Amino acid sequence: MAKHEKTVVELNKAYEENEIGTRQIVYFSVGLFLLIVVTFGLMWILMLVMEDQKAEDDAATRNPVAKTKEERLPSEPRLQAAPGFGIDGPDGRVNLELKKPQAEYQELKKIWDKELAEGQKIAKDGKMTIVMLPIEAAKKEILSENLKARSGEAAEKALEETRTVISGSSAGRMRSDRIR
Repeated sequence: MAKHEKTVVELNKAYEENEIGTRQIVYFSVGLFLLIVVTFGLMWILMLVMEDQKAEDDAATRNPVAKTKEERLPSEPRLQAAPGFGIDGPDGRVNLELKKPQAEYQELKKIWDKELAEGQKIAKDGKMTIVMLPIEAAKKEILSENLKARSGEAAEKALEETRTVISGSSAGRMRSDRIR
């Protein structure tokens, strides 16, 4: 027959008393923490190795005629909420995706106001070329030059061309009507 261990049971209590060892709980907690840290580290290393392999595979199997992200976009004009919607400004492309509908006009207005105030300049062959001047600067520039007025037959011909228009009665061939 098998021997049974004698346990001390107090029959006058309605519950059974358990003895919990705090040392075992601390050992288990520290072991579990170390196991989690080691697992996290191994998973991190595995992720880095797999990303490197994917990059190598992508480089090896990349289609040489595949389109880039910009080439896959539809041609301008695009819908305002569509990827790639924006404007080309003097400082590069301004992305206006998912912005309010007035955003395009507001950006263009900023550019136009700046060009009206400072003039429009284009970088060509490493130097800035002035394409447009502010009105006041253009007036000063014109007045500083010694311009001569046309006179003679060429001036009268130019005046006559500005005062006559092509009419429908001449079937669009001649300037026949005079502006009054």
